[in-house]
Amino acid sequence: MFGIFLLGALFVLVYIGAFGPLPTTQELKDVKNPVASEVYSSDGHLLGRYYIQNRSNVSFDQISPNVIHALVATEDARFYEHRGIDEWALLRVFVKSILLQDRSAGGGSTLSQQIAKNIFGRDNYGPLSMPVNKLREAIIAYRLEKIYTKNEILTLYLNTVPFSENTYGIETASERFFDKKPADLTVPEAATLVGTLKASNAYNPRLHPKRSKERRDLVISLMVKNNYLSEAEGKEYQETPLTLHYNYLVYNTGPAAYLRERIRLEMEDWCSHVTKPNGDPYDLYTDGLKIYTTVNYKMQEYAEKAMQEQMKSLQDIFDKHWHNRQPWGHDEEVLKRAVQRSDRYIRMKDAGKTEKEISAAFHELIPMKVFSWGDIKTVEMTPIDSVKHSLRTLRSAFLALSPKDGAVKVWIGGNDFRFYQYDQVTASRQVGSTFKPIVYAAALENGVEPDKYYANEEVTYPEYDDWTPHNAEDEYGGYYSLEGALSESINTVSVQVLLDAGMANAVRLAHRMGIDVDLPEVPSLALGVADIPLEEMVTAYAPFANGGKSVKPYYLLRVEDSKGHVLKTFHQDEDSDEEQVISAQTAHIMTHYLEAVVDSGTGRAIRTRFGIRGDFAGKTGTTQNHADGWFIGYTPDLVTGCWVGAEDPAVHFRTLYYGQGARMALPVVGDFFHKLYADRSFASLRYHSFDMGDDQRLLASLDIPHYRDELPRKKFIDFGWLFGRHKDKTQKDNAQLQQQEDSTQSPADQEKKHSSIWEKIRNAFRKKN
Repeated sequence: MFGIFLLGALFVLVYIGAFGPLPTTQELKDVKNPVASEVYSSDGHLLGRYYIQNRSNVSFDQISPNVIHALVATEDARFYEHRGIDEWALLRVFVKSILLQDRSAGGGSTLSQQIAKNIFGRDNYGPLSMPVNKLREAIIAYRLEKIYTKNEILTLYLNTVPFSENTYGIETASERFFDKKPADLTVPEAATLVGTLKASNAYNPRLHPKRSKERRDLVISLMVKNNYLSEAEGKEYQETPLTLHYNYLVYNTGPAAYLRERIRLEMEDWCSHVTKPNGDPYDLYTDGLKIYTTVNYKMQEYAEKAMQEQMKSLQDIFDKHWHNRQPWGHDEEVLKRAVQRSDRYIRMKDAGKTEKEISAAFHELIPMKVFSWGDIKTVEMTPIDSVKHSLRTLRSAFLALSPKDGAVKVWIGGNDFRFYQYDQVTASRQVGSTFKPIVYAAALENGVEPDKYYANEEVTYPEYDDWTPHNAEDEYGGYYSLEGALSESINTVSVQVLLDAGMANAVRLAHRMGIDVDLPEVPSLALGVADIPLEEMVTAYAPFANGGKSVKPYYLLRVEDSKGHVLKTFHQDEDSDEEQVISAQTAHIMTHYLEAVVDSGTGRAIRTRFGIRGDFAGKTGTTQNHADGWFIGYTPDLVTGCWVGAEDPAVHFRTLYYGQGARMALPVVGDFFHKLYADRSFASLRYHSFDMGDDQRLLASLDIPHYRDELPRKKFIDFGWLFGRHKDKTQKDNAQLQQQEDSTQSPADQEKKHSSIWEKIRNAFRKKN
């Protein structure tokens, strides 16, 4: 009797708020869990979340009945009979657990009481902690059941409860362990997840599969006991093996992790300036926003697989290439710089440690995880060895966007965001010969004939400090057409082309095409000495595939609130309307030239190794000492670019054979398209053709030899009228060549020849008009 009186007195004290105020009815109506914001691809696949707790909410009809039945049978068999408080269970807890101090007596909490605990937590009241908290939860549970229906209580519970590995809510747990929506969970899968609620770590199905299966089978037996399954069904399900489809999708893993980090920073800023109906700003980490991007999930997946496979192979070659030697040789400054860039060094320096203390710490053996292409290794090594390992690890970045509107389809900023947070897509790196197409386009735009030949000869430029450009293979002689020089990446010719175009003109054009960084007005610009981000280089190639019109990359489509209401629709900036940065004719000619690079030039591995058929254009790039390898390739539907190099430019292959862009970066692009075209849903892309407008006759006339031992004796027809401009310098050069040829001919031959030439010119103008 005294115990009942004591319990009643304690109940009154709790009810009137002596141990702290209870939530009001209105607060319970507004009850809300912090919900992760989610990032989606354009085709509706979840890319990742931003969260404090990795939680996602679903409605009752999005949850499989198997989950509901497993939950009720296991956690609250009398759920549909009580009003939030199971009096018999509560009495059992009071007598056995409180009065008799029997810790093994079990709990008496209903699902509604567990919701109260999950949402409002528990406080410390000394020796009265357990009874006070239990009574608080009972009162809150009773109020919850007066406000919400039974189905709403079940939904609230399943969106609230923590499962294994700090996943909150049934949707997140279902995606993590079975890679499916909760509506699709089978009986064994539902029983596995519900089984983890008793002890989320102990019954983690990934870490403790045997223990988890035993717990799963117990849940199934309870479903049989409570008439949710027949005995035959229960036995059949218990005999099935525990099978997971594990999907470790957290903030810094999963598809497009580098782009999601970029979006996170932008959305944080956006949220701070946009308010909810109650006047508070949106919180990216708790308000459950849905962020939709332009990323294509399948394309992103194929690109990431291509990078993993090709870079693993290249890394193996690199490690053998430098077997038992350090790539930086005796230059200890390279290692010193890397140490000083490391997080460990910076933390210790900020903590006031001396260089001697830091050095000692860097030589202590400790367990750590290190990145390796295709695998993450847990090893024991010193931090200094970890820095060396990182220095030797090649890095890569990949970007793909639509040349029609700039929509980003693939974004891979590096090897693995967990280890290397620096986004290489936005990093400025020396671009090598990938800059040459911009130079050639500038030349065509400024009067150079598309069929002009240039001498392949070493030239010293006194006005530029006696600088002498050299070809990669140190081969000289003969004459190259523009197409031939570009397809074989002839440096000597490219410098002449830049000077003919005018360096200022080339720089202006580069900026109009999408390159924002400062560019040096020096002749070596033709060889790609400028440091430019991959993002800007890929953008600059888009006009070649887009009829000469520029685009601006974008990756956000829209943002919705947790209920699906559109808060913001993102379009390309109003200021970024397509601009005709080069003529359509120049764009078509450049695509014609760059197709030659792929068909017979430095990019031919696209055809020969990866078997890519259909229209494809591109350019390789290799920088000084093979520090950077590039390939930018495009089709009518996609502009793609890949950069490969090391953290420090001092780390690289010793020979051009391995260090050229055709062997470092091109394989990633080639493998990506190989995988893409093998997918039936993308197979039609290989049949799309470049739109060459009305320039087919012009392009056919450019079907001339890439190389000649000597200049042709035949004067070529001036193409200047096709571009609506005069080409004074080229005409002057042609006149000089004509004088040289005429001096070796008789007067009769000269008259006959000039008559023939004028006839061709008249015919050309007749066709024009």
